[in-house]
This record gives sequence, C-alpha cells and structure tokens, in this order.
Amino acid sequence: MKKIKSLLGTAVLLFSITQCDSQIKTKNDMENSNNTGITKNEIIVDVRTTEEWNEDGHADCSVNYPLDQFENKIEELKKYDKVVLVCRSGNRAGLAKHKLVEAGYTKEIENLGPWQNVTCKVK
Repeated sequence: MKKIKSLLGTAVLLFSITQCDSQIKTKNDMENSNNTGITKNEIIVDVRTTEEWNEDGHADCSVNYPLDQFENKIEELKKYDKVVLVCRSGNRAGLAKHKLVEAGYTKEIENLGPWQNVTCKVK
C-alpha cells in the first residue's frame, strides 16, 4: 500500500510540474529576440549526469549542469534572458524548470526534451 501511495504521489508531482510548464516571457525577452524567435542572451543546459554527457554525447553549444547540482547554478542562470533545458527524455529538464521557477526565475524557460533536439547555431 505504501508503494502505491508513493507512486501516486510521484505521478501527481510530475503531473503538476507538467501543468505549470508554461513559458514565461518578459518584455525584455521579446525585445532581445531575433527574427528566428531565439533570444540572443540564452543558454542551453543539459541536466543529465556527467557520465551520460560524456558517454552518450551532447550538443557542443550546451553546458552540463547535472540535476543533482542544478540548484547551485540557478543564480548564474538568472543572468540569461532564456534558459533552454534538455536531458535524455525531457523529464529531468521539467524538474529543472520547476526548480528555476521556484527560485524566482521570471524569464523564458524552454524544456526542449531530449538533448538531440538541440540545434547549435553558427555565430
């Protein structure tokens, strides 16, 4: 019975995170956007473990902030107009997004899902 309650609690948490997964845009984000809709001051953060990052590959234009260390990077992330989050499937990126919102980040956050969805732009 305890396992069922635990699983139900986890499902409710994931559902609530998904439901509050809307993007937050400020006037500053809109002004800093180029014609492709990508803000100039953005960062792509892969929240997989260091082992996954090294062994399974990663996008060259992303940084690796593993989810278990993510809270230590939030203040640094607040200087960006847009934070794009990726992982293996999108679940951990959703948890990271929730942590950003809880910490008071009010600019745009995008959960791009799997890291393979990242397209690095040539500057």
